[in-house]
Amino acid sequence: MVTEEQRLWDGVLELTKAAQEKGTDPLIWAMQLSSNLTAARISMPSTEVAELLVSHICWSNNVPIAWKFLEKALTIRIVPPMFVIALLSTRVLRSRGRYPVAYRLYLELLKRYAFSLLSLINGPNYQKFMESINAVLHYSQIFEIQSSEPGIHVVAFIFFIVWELLDASLDDEGLLELTSEKKSRWLARSQDMEIDNPDSFDGKRMECQQAMHKMNTITALEIIGEFFRNKITSRILYLAHRNMPMHWECFIRNLHLLAAHSSSLRNSKHISPEALLQLTADTHQILSRKCRTNLQQQFHAVTAGSPMSSAGQCHGVGRSALWLTIDLYLEDTMDGTQVAATSAAETLTDLVKALQALNQTTWQDAFLGLWVAALRLVQRERNSSEGPVPRLDTCLCMLLSITTLAVVNIIEEEDISLISETERSSIGQRKDVQPVGKLRRDLVSSLQQLDDFEGLLIPPPPVSSLANQAAAKAMIFLSGITVSGGHLDGNCLNDMPVNCSGNLRDLIVEACIARNVLDTSAYMWPGYVKGRSNQVPRSISGQMPGWSSLMKGSSLSSPMVSALVSTPASSLVEIEKMYEIAVTGSDDEKMSAATIFCGASLTRGWNIQEHTVCLITRLLSPAVPTDFSGSESHLIGYAPFLNVLLVGISSIDCIQIFSLHGMVPQLAGSLMPICEVFGSCAPTMSWTLATGEKISSHAVFSNAFTLLLKLWRFDQPPLENVSGDVPPVGSHITPEYLLLARNSQLASYGNPLKDQNKIKRLSRFSSPSSREPIFMDSFPKLKCWYRQHQECIASILSGLVPGSPVHYIVEAVLNMMFRKINMGGQPLTPTTSGSSSSSVSGADDSCLRLKLPAWDILEAVPFVLDASLTACAHGRLSPRELTTGLKDLADFLPASLATIVSYFSAEVTRGLWKPAFMNGTDWPSPAANLSMVEQQINKILAATGVDVPCLALGLLTVS
Repeated sequence: MVTEEQRLWDGVLELTKAAQEKGTDPLIWAMQLSSNLTAARISMPSTEVAELLVSHICWSNNVPIAWKFLEKALTIRIVPPMFVIALLSTRVLRSRGRYPVAYRLYLELLKRYAFSLLSLINGPNYQKFMESINAVLHYSQIFEIQSSEPGIHVVAFIFFIVWELLDASLDDEGLLELTSEKKSRWLARSQDMEIDNPDSFDGKRMECQQAMHKMNTITALEIIGEFFRNKITSRILYLAHRNMPMHWECFIRNLHLLAAHSSSLRNSKHISPEALLQLTADTHQILSRKCRTNLQQQFHAVTAGSPMSSAGQCHGVGRSALWLTIDLYLEDTMDGTQVAATSAAETLTDLVKALQALNQTTWQDAFLGLWVAALRLVQRERNSSEGPVPRLDTCLCMLLSITTLAVVNIIEEEDISLISETERSSIGQRKDVQPVGKLRRDLVSSLQQLDDFEGLLIPPPPVSSLANQAAAKAMIFLSGITVSGGHLDGNCLNDMPVNCSGNLRDLIVEACIARNVLDTSAYMWPGYVKGRSNQVPRSISGQMPGWSSLMKGSSLSSPMVSALVSTPASSLVEIEKMYEIAVTGSDDEKMSAATIFCGASLTRGWNIQEHTVCLITRLLSPAVPTDFSGSESHLIGYAPFLNVLLVGISSIDCIQIFSLHGMVPQLAGSLMPICEVFGSCAPTMSWTLATGEKISSHAVFSNAFTLLLKLWRFDQPPLENVSGDVPPVGSHITPEYLLLARNSQLASYGNPLKDQNKIKRLSRFSSPSSREPIFMDSFPKLKCWYRQHQECIASILSGLVPGSPVHYIVEAVLNMMFRKINMGGQPLTPTTSGSSSSSVSGADDSCLRLKLPAWDILEAVPFVLDASLTACAHGRLSPRELTTGLKDLADFLPASLATIVSYFSAEVTRGLWKPAFMNGTDWPSPAANLSMVEQQINKILAATGVDVPCLALGLLTVS
């Protein structure tokens, strides 16, 4: 009677045979197999499935597609890798002469999985798998092991595999007869004669097989060397040395024999006989003495000493030393005061490569260290009490865009190397097979291991819905359901009867899939999808219009714009479509496109973020229309469009996103022409926005100028200007520096030697409209303001000439700021440093005069501030009137805030002005609020571990 279990395994074989006959894609086969096993409640990885697949291949189905099925089952963890290696060892090594291709595939699988022991040790069913491996290889009988501890079995397993490879290599080179045993204790020779091979009389076939035999022997020897070179396996072999001395003596004697006589070892490009012997002699033991009496304790000490052994710790404290540099770099990028000429992804790429080489770790460990550092950055920010401005979008950009791009850069370098190597070695052969590098497999392992860091994977509340959508996408994909309308949102999730709660790993995986370093086989990782796909409703419809509707030709209606603003674009094609609308659409469409660009696609469109910032920067430098004619700049006609972009990217988070992608120099190069043009226009023209708001040239200038100032530390802290060897004037990051960085970027743009990986990923609109260098001389008004700004910081203000145009503007600005005092009959006659008194004009006259270009007003602002302080010091103005007047000036021209801040900072440093007392008579007394302010300050400081004594209340003074 056929049991239910037997029917299941027969079904697995029938599915595999049918897929083999049809030539089904291995991923599709693996998805079907995984779905069937899940429905039958078979836990994965499954040893039973492994036995079926290996038996299927060896040897009636020793064909490429069957091996591809096995490889895909290993990749998505349907079968346990170490158990598969054990099964293949008993079949492939003894038949390697007849099946050299199978032996080569076995060696490749060994290289891929034998050095990922920690995933086995830290994974589920660890002891069960080791017992199954022992049942196949019987090493406990050979090595006379009595213990059932899985750690001891790992030591025996690794020693068994290495010794087996050694004996196979000795046999292949005819050296086995020189050993004391005259034969291998592991390898029972196959009874099949070479004549049994149907192709054995084909001379060309024989020649090819002989070449593969030689290559296999060299590869096996190189793998033996890698076992002694790898940190974990070398220490495990040392444990075998210490605890199995008699077996080790025999092993090492055979190894010396091989090193002395092996021609393959001498022909290897990666290891020499001397190097192999040195590796076996230099295997270091770093275990503590107290653990040396017990093999199991020694094994735990080896695995605990590995760089990734503390993976279960929430914040990775035990492994921080190796990757601390990454944490420090990520924090530095959050500073906001550093402007890099290159993207953070490029810097991070070089940093991770350097640390991996320095620490001599596997790439799996390096990738895991990188992911954990970025996750810690996000978690620190979600509960941060530092500063009034949240930086969550910046941190998520670092995790899901910058870090992912760094991983892409590293993997693509290997891909290019592998493709070049394949092209060189495949002359006359098929060239349509793309090689899969080891780094992709290490990336998969690192992401699977992230599941151990549950505390770091909790998504911040603002992005929990996006994480849930990512989790639901995986579940829906496995169910085979297509979402009608192509849009999956929160409304869809509410109707699903299964748990779709996602975490940050779901978002990381989606980012990697979007960057083509992972495929959707990630959805089939054990435990990745919560719930069962057959519980998903058979029909799910998207309720909101979205990007898919836009791509099908829908117009930019108000609901559509709202949906696109709140939903990030998912592909480069979608954001390029929006760029085309922004350039060629109607005026209303252009405004809508500008609004969409500055929405979710910029802040949380992690998969296309670098393209978004690039296209926004290009939109800020619109081309001259073909039908344009006139004496003024063509930028004037784009005022409403430019203003939407300027306001949309003005937040600190957005600026940081531009900085992380290395776009600040080019953004500065786009802002400076806008500042020059609109700052030179009198505010006589205005534009009405779709919201009904009217804007003038002053508004556009102020938005552009304020944004430009945020790109560098325009207000160098004054103490840095007067102490030590710090230059006395200005900031280290200057407009000149930004332009030089911009020119350098454009000069190297498209360098095929340097940026060949990046060029393939760029948008077709990414090429700059002009690669011509620009310098400060191209912006005379900006250059004049910046020179005056430096002078105000460096020295006491002077140089106002009575009767000059600037002098009249100073009078007009003062009258506007303090018109209530003037109207009350109290004339204000300020005295500026180095200037004479100014007379007062009527309020109407001052308003008329202030219909002036913004640059002219900014030139007068320092003198206005100097006059205001002088009047306040002589009792002509009260502190309250001074503050109110400054507010009126900032409301009139927001760009003046830059000068107000830098000028007052410099004056405070010089200490020339006496304190202005606020005793509650001419200003509301702050005494009632001081205690509450002190409590808030102490609370924030206490969270950082700093205790502050109670402040003594006294007079509040301002300078």
